[in-house]
Amino acid sequence: MKIEKTHLQIGYIPLLDAVAILWAKHKGFFEQVGLEVTLVKEASWASLRDRLAFGILDAAHCLSAMLPASQAGTDQVGIPFKTSLILSQNSAAISLSQKLCHELDISAKDNAGQAAHKLAEILPHRPIRLAQVFGHSLHHYCLREWLAFADPALAQNIKLFTLPPPYMVEAVSTGLIDGFCVGEPWNTQGEVLGKTQVVASGLDVVPCVADKVLAVTDDWAKRHPDTLLTIGTALRLAQQDIQQMKDFSELWQMLIHYEIVQFPCSPDTHVERYYKIVSIIQNYVAHSATPKLTDFVWLTTQMNQWDQLGLGETQIQQISQACII
Repeated sequence: MKIEKTHLQIGYIPLLDAVAILWAKHKGFFEQVGLEVTLVKEASWASLRDRLAFGILDAAHCLSAMLPASQAGTDQVGIPFKTSLILSQNSAAISLSQKLCHELDISAKDNAGQAAHKLAEILPHRPIRLAQVFGHSLHHYCLREWLAFADPALAQNIKLFTLPPPYMVEAVSTGLIDGFCVGEPWNTQGEVLGKTQVVASGLDVVPCVADKVLAVTDDWAKRHPDTLLTIGTALRLAQQDIQQMKDFSELWQMLIHYEIVQFPCSPDTHVERYYKIVSIIQNYVAHSATPKLTDFVWLTTQMNQWDQLGLGETQIQQISQACII
């Protein structure tokens, strides 16, 4: 197989579910299949989207919901993205500041609906600022669906802030926001630092659908089909290696090096948190898969509902199908 392009720029956001991409670089799996890859850490999902759309990046660790938005032309860029590989499924969580949880008497015994009702009760009396990672994201839809447990009108009308994942905990610490929906390890960091408390897991609120994917533009996929297959081969080698792993010390040090883990956590410190994160990583690689149409139908339907696009069922199916290579 002749690879059309061997020198690649692959973008990512510092999150646990970028682990396969990072490990493929760290352990030489890209080189093993004939690729020379430069990893590019992006500051935000918006910058990653734009740089992927305009060809600065060849491929990227990408929010699944960016794909239907790009196919529908609602992302302000209008360059369609597609995917051939799921990197993670729903593992988001909703966290509120510990101070707010104390004021509202939200505790670990409350389920997601009870926590939403307690928050909704005070919203008419004081502003609450909640942040999502991006407008087109499972996290956005998860926040709105969570609030809808208590008040559908509130869920539709509340203004949500947008912040890159690495800034969520700091934003709570400085009082900029009161809570957020984000992927790991940022919920764990907030709890370890004593700033936030998880009040609902993503799976308490929305289905187990694709969260992050390996994305390329439609045009890039057409021009580099064998390169795309080769990237997928390297990432699957990395995923298989992680799945078989017994000692996570080297991988953990890699996560620290890439500033994904930024808090004290090890087999000796915050032990339960350490093994929870290890379990999450193992779950990513165990359930990575080819994309499913049903996932993108759900994501497109959510985009249609919350952005009030007025798409018909046929359009939703067409947009969803177009997301998959």
